[in-house]
Amino acid sequence: MSDAEQASLLECEECLQPAEAFAVVGNETRLAILEALWAAPERPVSFSDLRSRVGMADSAQFNYHLQKLTGQFVAKTDDGYDFRSPGRAVIQAVLSGSLNRDPELEPFAVEGGCIDCGAGLEARYGDERIRVVCPDCGRGHADWDFPPGGLEDRSPGEVMDAFNQRVRHLLCLSADGVCPDCNGRMETTVDYADSDADSTVEVRHWCRRCENETDTTIGISLLDDAEVVSFYRDHGVDLNAVPFWTLPWCVADDDTTVLDDDPWRFQVDVELDDERLEVVLDEELAVVDAERRTVADD
Repeated sequence: MSDAEQASLLECEECLQPAEAFAVVGNETRLAILEALWAAPERPVSFSDLRSRVGMADSAQFNYHLQKLTGQFVAKTDDGYDFRSPGRAVIQAVLSGSLNRDPELEPFAVEGGCIDCGAGLEARYGDERIRVVCPDCGRGHADWDFPPGGLEDRSPGEVMDAFNQRVRHLLCLSADGVCPDCNGRMETTVDYADSDADSTVEVRHWCRRCENETDTTIGISLLDDAEVVSFYRDHGVDLNAVPFWTLPWCVADDDTTVLDDDPWRFQVDVELDDERLEVVLDEELAVVDAERRTVADD
């Protein structure tokens, strides 16, 4: 399919322009309608029930605002009103806190030790991102977005548990070619990193649609690989529950060897107890071989 054909899929004579769409939901009453729809225990919601939940006595005025939402943000059915995807996205953006919150947290200690100096790690929150760093030497171990809503009703430990799972989810989507932000096509490229970078090789996930961009290591792509998960399970460890920033083969590429660069071929060594799993990946970061060795045999 050509670029012109792809672009035509998004064309719609009846669709609202972005400025018009934001103007529609940029109204207190209409936002209240979406919030009431979200809070309803069951959907669809009847006209009268929805008006009661919003608390508007004037039926005609309520209907005016509801009709402004209907079609693009709200769907009218035989049983009442329900969300369309854009309306749900508006409420989810509000609930995430990204539209109306900008919190900062005091740094707090997290699990793990620095891969460079061994000191304890701490998490810092600002600009809607969680950064895991070593306060002693400054070595970064994680840096990913985390909407403010994820802080609500969670202890620091629970926040980091959620952060661990969120990053894994974002990585899976990106690796599968789906942008976590807009669902557009995600491209993955591999190249040598800049000379001042912490890693030798850099993986870049880039969205052609919204230009969302994430740089990662080679090793972190193995977090949900069956061979690696089984390797940890055989050692009595649930890899899914291990904070990814504590895994040296995820954080840096000291355990990654470039076997070839035309085409790319890598080996990542994952060591646990007295055993090492040697994982070989191709240019698509697909695992093509995995072999276990006893460390003492080296």
